[in-house]
Amino acid sequence: MNRLLTALLTIPCLLLSAWPVRAAEVRTLTLDQALEITTARNRAIARAIEFRNQAEGFYVSERAAALPQLTIKGNYARERDDSLGTPEYGRSETSLQLEQVLFTWGQVRAAIRAATMGMQTADERLRASRQNALRDTAANFYDVLLARELYSVFARNLELKTRRLDEARKRNAVGLATDYDVLVAEVAEANARPEVVRSDNLIRTRRDRLRLVLGIDQPVDAAGELTVTLTDPPAYEEAMATARERRPELLDIRYRIGIADELVTIARAGDKPRLDLAGSYGWKDLESDDSDFDGKKWDIGLKLTWPIFDGLKASGQVQQARSERDSLRVDEQQLLDTVGLEIREARDRIRVAAEVVRALEETVTQAEKLVRLSEKGFEYGVKIRLEVDDAELNLRQSRSSLALARRDYLVAMVDLALAMGILGEESFPGLPVSPMNTDSNSR
Repeated sequence: MNRLLTALLTIPCLLLSAWPVRAAEVRTLTLDQALEITTARNRAIARAIEFRNQAEGFYVSERAAALPQLTIKGNYARERDDSLGTPEYGRSETSLQLEQVLFTWGQVRAAIRAATMGMQTADERLRASRQNALRDTAANFYDVLLARELYSVFARNLELKTRRLDEARKRNAVGLATDYDVLVAEVAEANARPEVVRSDNLIRTRRDRLRLVLGIDQPVDAAGELTVTLTDPPAYEEAMATARERRPELLDIRYRIGIADELVTIARAGDKPRLDLAGSYGWKDLESDDSDFDGKKWDIGLKLTWPIFDGLKASGQVQQARSERDSLRVDEQQLLDTVGLEIREARDRIRVAAEVVRALEETVTQAEKLVRLSEKGFEYGVKIRLEVDDAELNLRQSRSSLALARRDYLVAMVDLALAMGILGEESFPGLPVSPMNTDSNSR
C-alpha cells in the first residue's frame, strides 16, 4: 500500500519536471523605443506624477478659501428647565449657512498664487524626473552596447588563440612544432577565456540594469552599435544661458522662492483685521404641551475679526518666512554654481573622449595591419611569437579603448544635455536621442 501511494505521488512530480520550461522572450529595443518605455513605465516618473497630483489637489483646496462656503445644518432637542417653570418642549432648526471672505489683507490671494506656483514646481520636478530617467536609460543602453563590443573583442581574441592552439597541435603531430610550442598555445588559449566569461556576464548585468530603469519585467536587449558623429559641444556661455532658462531644478527653486514671497505676505496679514460675510436661512420650530411656534428664520451680516495682540506671533512668522525666502535665494546661487560645474565637466569629458576616438580610430586600423604583418612574418620565420602576441595585445587594447571612448563620448553628450535641461525635449548635435513629448500634464 505504501509503495503504491509513493508511486502515485512520484508520477506527477516526474511529469512536472519533464515539462519544458520556456524562458521569457528577450525584447530587443532601439534607443528611441527604450526612451519611450521609460517615459511610460519608469517608477521615478510615476512617483513624480503623483506628486503633481498632490500639488493640484493642494491648489484646489487653497482656492476654496476664496469661494462661498455653503453648509446645511439641522438639529433637534427635547428640553426641560424646572427652575424657570418652563414646561418640557421640543426645539428643532434647519438652516442653510453662508460664509464668504471679503477682506483678509491679501492672505487668500497670496495662498492661491502660492498654490499655483506649487503646481508649477511639481511640473518642473516631473520634468527633472523624466530627464534623469532618460539619462539613466541612455547611459545603460550604451553600457549594454559597450559590454557587447568588449565581448566581441575578447571572443575574437579567444577564437584566434584557439586557432593557434589547433595549428600548434597539428604542427606538433608532423614534427614541425615542439611540445613547448603547444604548451604556450594552451596557456594563451586558457588565459583568453576568463575575459570572455567576464564580458558575457557583463552583458547580462547591463541588460538587467537597463530593464530596471525601464520598469518592465521582460528581459531586454539593446539594438545597434557604438557609433558616434563627433561634433563640437555648445560653448559654455551658450550652454549656461540655456540652463538658466530650461534647467528644471533652477525653475523649481525660482517657483519656490515665489511661494516663499507669498508666505511672507500671508504672515504679514496675521495681525491685521479680517472681514467676512455670514448669513443663514432656515426654519425653526418650538413645540410644548400647550403651544407650537414655527416659522422662517434668516440673518445676514458682516463679521470683523482683529487680533489686536497675539503675543508677537505674527511677527515671528514673518521673520521665519523671510528667512526661508532668503535661504532659497542662497540655494539658487549654489545650484547655479553646481550647474556651471556640471556643464564644464561634461564639455571636458566630451572633448577628451572625442580626442581619444579620433586617435584610436586610426590606431585600430594600424594595429590590424600590424597583426597581419606579424603573423605573416612569423609564418616565414622572420618574426618571433612574442612579436605576434604584442601585436595582438595592442589590437585588443585599442579596440576595447575605442569602444569605451565612444561610450564615454555619448554619455558625456547626454550629461551635457541633462545639465542644460533639454534632454529629450529638443534635438542636440551629435546625440542620437530624439526629442520626446514631455508635456507635464500628460498622464
